[in-house]
Amino acid sequence: MAFKNSFKVYVDGQEGTTGLRLFDYLKARSDIELLRIDSDKRKDPAERARLLNAADVAFLCLPDAASREAAAMVENPETCLIDASTAFRTAEDWVYGLPELDRDQRAKIRASKRIANVGCHASAFILLVRPLVDAGLLPPDYPLSAFSLTGYSGGGKKMIADYEAAIEGKPNSEGRLSAPRPYAMGLNHKHLPEMQQHGRLARPPVFSPIVGPFLKGLTVSVPLHLSHLGTDVRAEDLLEAYRAHYIDEPFVQVRPFEALDNLDNGFFDVQACNGTNRVDLFVFGNAEQVCLVSRLDNLGKGAAGSAVQNMNVHLGIDETTGLGA
Repeated sequence: MAFKNSFKVYVDGQEGTTGLRLFDYLKARSDIELLRIDSDKRKDPAERARLLNAADVAFLCLPDAASREAAAMVENPETCLIDASTAFRTAEDWVYGLPELDRDQRAKIRASKRIANVGCHASAFILLVRPLVDAGLLPPDYPLSAFSLTGYSGGGKKMIADYEAAIEGKPNSEGRLSAPRPYAMGLNHKHLPEMQQHGRLARPPVFSPIVGPFLKGLTVSVPLHLSHLGTDVRAEDLLEAYRAHYIDEPFVQVRPFEALDNLDNGFFDVQACNGTNRVDLFVFGNAEQVCLVSRLDNLGKGAAGSAVQNMNVHLGIDETTGLGA
C-alpha cells in the first residue's frame, strides 16, 4: 500500500459502545478522514454499502449476524475490514487481530484485508497463555481454569444503562447490581473458541467471567500448580518466557515477581490500565503454586484500542499512533 496523507475510515455500528470509543480515538487524528452516515440512513443497506466500499478501513461494530451481512456488502478489494464481533475470530480466511500473538502476526495483519479484532477476555487470557505454550512450559493439554473480572461497559448499552440507573439510585433500579455477578454459568462463553484456538490449547479452559459494579477495567487470572508443569519449572521461568516473548512490545508490560508496587496494600487494582492501550502481566504465588494475571482496559486494548492498533499495523504507520502508552 502506497503512503497516503490521509485514510478514509468508516465505522459501521457507530452508536454502540465500541463504535463510540473508536470515534474518540480517531476524531483528533489528522491522518484520518472519518466517513459519516446520516442518522436517518444508519439502517439503509445501500448507503452503508456505499460507505463501506469507499473506505480504506471499515470497522464493523455490530452483532455477529449483522457483521456477516456487512462483510458481504464489500466488493472493493482495497477495503480492509476490521470486525469487532465474534463472527470471524476462528475463521481461516480472517487474520486474528492480536499483533503480539507471535512474531509473524504483524505481517499477517499488514497483508490482510480481513482482520478479526480480538475479544476482551480472550486477549487477556491468550497474552498470558500463548507464550508459555510456545516456550514449552505449559502443556497444551493442561486442564486450565481462568477467572475474569470486568467492568459493566463490556455488556453493551443496555447493561451500561442498567448499572448507571442503579448507581444514581433511580426508582426501579436494581440493588443486586451493587455486587459482582458471575455469568456464563453453562461454561459456554462466546470467547472460548478463540481462547482455545489462538492459545494453542487441546481443550478450552473452564472459564468463569464476572461483571463488577464499575465502568471499565478487566483482569484475567489463571491458577497453575508448578509441579504439573515440570519438576524444575519456577515462577521466574514463566516471567522470563513473558519477557522474551514481549521484548520491545510497546503495549505489553511484564511486571516483576513479588514487587511491592504490584499491589495496593495487598489488593490488586483491576482498573490501573484504564485509559490506556496497555496490558500488564503478572506472576503471583510461591514455589508450589502461581497465579498468572493480566490487566487491561476492556474498552481500550480489549476492544477499540486494539482495533485502532490493528488499523495502524495494516496501514503501515506507527502502531502507537493515536493510542499513547
